[in-house]
Amino acid sequence: MRAVADTIFLALARLGPAGLSPKAPGTVGSAVAALAAPWLFAPLSLPWRVAVLAVLFVIGGLSATRAERVLGCRDPSSVVVDELVGQWITLLPLGLISVPGPAAGPAEAPLCLLAAGFCLFRLFDIWKPGPIYASQEWLPAGWGVMIDDVLAGVFAAPLLAGLAFVFAAAA
Repeated sequence: MRAVADTIFLALARLGPAGLSPKAPGTVGSAVAALAAPWLFAPLSLPWRVAVLAVLFVIGGLSATRAERVLGCRDPSSVVVDELVGQWITLLPLGLISVPGPAAGPAEAPLCLLAAGFCLFRLFDIWKPGPIYASQEWLPAGWGVMIDDVLAGVFAAPLLAGLAFVFAAAA
């Protein structure tokens, strides 16, 4: 029987049921993160967003490491906490540039930017150009699971900021 701690760490690593999706659990995890962002992430000030991301990285690294051990494989597809962190890094520019249009949630996050951020993050997370792919080997265990999604978010965020600037200038 699995220990209570294992169950908790697996739930965190999987973002509850999101990682148990039979098809494309990473995409489902990213979608959950993008949909939750206007309520849980975007309303925060920039320093608080960065602090939340740092805490989530630590929690994600610990839970992904434990999930690898419990599930007996490297980077299990059900572990999607890395998508949460990478997606929210991508969405970090939200609220820094005001963009008109239909919004989602209390943060007034424009739907077009949420959708663009989701697509940009998934592009870099799946494609894994250059250092994103290599980064998986930089850190051990669950930390390697986390870092490639962090870099995918770092690559996607400036593109999203550029799109937000263009949309704001065009309005």
